[in-house]
Amino acid sequence: MNTFKVLLLFRFRAFKWDNFMQKYFIGIDLGTGSTKAVAVDATGETIFTAQSHYPTINTKPEYSEQNADLIWDAFVACINQAITELHAAPAAISFSSAMHSIMPVDEHGTPLANAILWADARSANIAEELRKSDAGEDIYRKTGTAIYAMSPLCKLMWLRQNEQELFNKAHKFISLKEYVWFKLFGVYEVDYSIASTTGMFDILELKWYHKSLELAGLDANKLSAPVNTTYTRYLDKTLDTIPGISNQTAFVAGASDGCCANLGGGAVTNGVAALTIGTSGAVRVASPQPVYNYQAMTFNYLLTKGRYICGGAVNNGGAAADWLLKDFLKRGDITKEAYKLLFTEVEMVEPGSNGLIFLPYLYAERAPIWDANSSASFLNISYKHKQQHFLRAVIEGICFALNDVLKAIEGDQPFIKEIVISGGFISSAVWVQILADITGKRLVKQKTGDASAIGAIHLALEALDINADEIFVDDNQTETIEPDMDNHALYSKMFPIYKKVYTDLKESMQLMHDLRN
Repeated sequence: MNTFKVLLLFRFRAFKWDNFMQKYFIGIDLGTGSTKAVAVDATGETIFTAQSHYPTINTKPEYSEQNADLIWDAFVACINQAITELHAAPAAISFSSAMHSIMPVDEHGTPLANAILWADARSANIAEELRKSDAGEDIYRKTGTAIYAMSPLCKLMWLRQNEQELFNKAHKFISLKEYVWFKLFGVYEVDYSIASTTGMFDILELKWYHKSLELAGLDANKLSAPVNTTYTRYLDKTLDTIPGISNQTAFVAGASDGCCANLGGGAVTNGVAALTIGTSGAVRVASPQPVYNYQAMTFNYLLTKGRYICGGAVNNGGAAADWLLKDFLKRGDITKEAYKLLFTEVEMVEPGSNGLIFLPYLYAERAPIWDANSSASFLNISYKHKQQHFLRAVIEGICFALNDVLKAIEGDQPFIKEIVISGGFISSAVWVQILADITGKRLVKQKTGDASAIGAIHLALEALDINADEIFVDDNQTETIEPDMDNHALYSKMFPIYKKVYTDLKESMQLMHDLRN
């Protein structure tokens, strides 16, 4: 441990907790495919991680659901592992969570159906009609949420029209994060950040928006009570499922995974963006006020009161890379070794994949095109292209899609100088370099790789009146990647062609979608 950290130890010993140095904090990230817990000590060192995976349920092509009890079980498993390993209860547990899930529950908080996830596209036609209506832009500007099938507002409109008995039977409609919170405390509360991703929450007035509720056919009492992202509760009884938890452990509401990633990655200052590639992907910037773009429908989610995280998300991040391995290459199980071999082949190909372009809309697309009927395409295939060219084109296509979002955020006046990157893709040097070359931006890689969980811990520290900047002080936690400007010049010529591919094929994609359905 360096001298500066030793000095911090003594400083913290004089802090309001006598045994502060024995304290640790957990950030828990409730993700689409897994729940992950990250524990850090009072010097900002990560001292334990745990992860528990679970499946999604796809009963129909456009359906994407999850069993809420599996998320609760994963949460319990991760917390119990941390307590067992560290021999003490944490000082605080704070939540990060995937966005846009919605689930009906009865008066006892028991799920009446699976949770509908962000990737579920069954309400696509409803979203499209709402987007075209006079109410569309008003809803967008009041709530900050793009009008798309991912939006819980559109999901609820679909349930009301197609599952009326279930809709009427529901006591509340809640997210998966709210379900875990209810299991802990028996109350329905939702943080401002998750509320701001529903399409039903006024991000300026900090209350449920009456026009959205009218469209959904709901009263506000059918939704949880909104609370700040630093809102804190303590258990008033012992939980049989987590016997090691102390009634002194602070549970902090936390925020959405995207907002937490910006905070955990330090991307909350001017000129700095955050980019995450997990199953999906997103580009986000912090702003003191919403950044509206109705055509590209950039989102505006609350981090804390008066702090917005603005940007856009794509459907096809790691999910497209997984498809490449599992379905295109038939590699079977997706392992670290399989990914290593993939990127070895990608690195063998020159930038630009010899003119091969991939439109990565395997799971349709959100920002900036917002087309639930879009699909993936390869363009300009010739006899010269080998398997490796297709592999690199897919990775380049994912990066082109994220660059498209970046351009929508910046508009005509580029202001982003640096991008903090996080997610599983950062373990691939070639993928990271391709992203730097396509965007032309300096990338900063967080070595922890757990920006969302770390961001949740930042909110816990804020709730406990602890200065996070004095804990997370290690300057060696980042690595900088500069773009190759010659490669950037090539990609800059390809990017307009990439965008034109979708424009040219949009009508054909719609016709093929109708044919399949």
